[in-house]
Amino acid sequence: MITKRNKALSVSPLKASQPMGAALAFLGMYHTMPMLHGSQGCTAFGKVFFVRHFREPIPLQTTALDQVGAIMNPDDNVMEGLKVIAEKNKPAMIGLITTGLSETEGTDVKRTVREFRQQYPQFDNIAVVPVNTPDYKGCLETGYSLAIQAMIEELVPDSSEAPKVAQRQRQVNVLISPSLTPSDVEVLKETIEAFNLRPVMIPDLADSMDGHLTESRLNPLTIGGLAVSEFETLGLAAATIVIGASMDKAADMLHEKTTVPDYRFKTLMTMEAFDQFLMTLKELSGAEIPDRFERQRSQLQDAMLDTHFMLGQLRVAIAADPDELYNFNQLFKSMGAEIVTAIAPTHVHTGILEQLDVPEVQIGDLEDLEKSATEQKAQLLIGNSHVVESAKRLELPILRASFPQYDYVGGYQRTWIGYKGCRQTLFDLANLVLHSPSEHEIEPYYAKYTQKEEYEHESEQTLTRGVQH
Repeated sequence: MITKRNKALSVSPLKASQPMGAALAFLGMYHTMPMLHGSQGCTAFGKVFFVRHFREPIPLQTTALDQVGAIMNPDDNVMEGLKVIAEKNKPAMIGLITTGLSETEGTDVKRTVREFRQQYPQFDNIAVVPVNTPDYKGCLETGYSLAIQAMIEELVPDSSEAPKVAQRQRQVNVLISPSLTPSDVEVLKETIEAFNLRPVMIPDLADSMDGHLTESRLNPLTIGGLAVSEFETLGLAAATIVIGASMDKAADMLHEKTTVPDYRFKTLMTMEAFDQFLMTLKELSGAEIPDRFERQRSQLQDAMLDTHFMLGQLRVAIAADPDELYNFNQLFKSMGAEIVTAIAPTHVHTGILEQLDVPEVQIGDLEDLEKSATEQKAQLLIGNSHVVESAKRLELPILRASFPQYDYVGGYQRTWIGYKGCRQTLFDLANLVLHSPSEHEIEPYYAKYTQKEEYEHESEQTLTRGVQH
């Protein structure tokens, strides 16, 4: 059952906005500049979150729309912004992202891009991808998905114009959910390459946002990621692999334009799901599964045995985007744990929330999380850094996941998928349970005629004598 919010406002909002999700997708493209069409504050707000999460300089521009420009002629800001970036930075692509201000004003960014092409034909070699992402609806996940759809619409040739499918029999297109970290993307890429296949990661955050050092001290554009020219080759691939239900619409669009067959996986965070993924790669490549994956699988099985004492019947509260909710739901289901509170920032029309094995999914905020977790007697919280304060108030352990993570170094580089990622997640969850105050612990016994204070004082003295000795 999905329960929609009935409050007039959000208290401790959970969601990250659609423009941030779209910007994240463009950050996985090579030599790209995301530009938000809105006020300076909209871009500055998102940039702060990206910098604190990735701890890297983030290329992000704005059209600097103010109240006068929003009324008189906001298109001038877009035209000027595109012209300045094209002349000064010479990017391979500019991602033109709308915000709540420009959407409320009623902007038509596609028409503006057409006018830009007519007025400045010298910049025709620079791809400009407009995407409508009002931040008063949806969440990071939906904005990310809309950006991928816009890139496919603008950059992928139709099947009637493109060569036949499977001309590149070793190429595999991979549409990647925002629930995957750069480290997850890297593991995914290495796994596919182990079968002698060539993955085209859409987008490739592992190559742009993994925290590597470069020779260049300052680059105004993204320093890695998928080359824009690769979109022209997507129709030549043997298959498309889709990770995450949020990518379904983008996958439908890509299949319609290229007719390349696709294989869809809602999660890769359980042993069963990764088994199916490896079998699909075996079918596509004709190669046998490398031996190292068999060993990793047996290690995961051993970890499941080691941790089921702590995780079996564990009561968990989680707040995250829909794909992330589904990932953890499947993991806990495989371990006999129970999600007693599930909070999502929005109800996306992918049907993924309806597939969760939970009594209720609330569309709400962190106030709803705290209230429900208390009522349901949750023993563990899962969420981003905003949930840390809730965990402190509830006196519960927290596993940091999702975006943003600004109080935990390296959270963006954590591996969740595959046998090894799943194994480490189980260990981390078990340790959190072991080191948290348990409601099942036996209370100390105090003799009937002994004062509690005297007992504690004597115990402390005994301990002190032992240390001195």
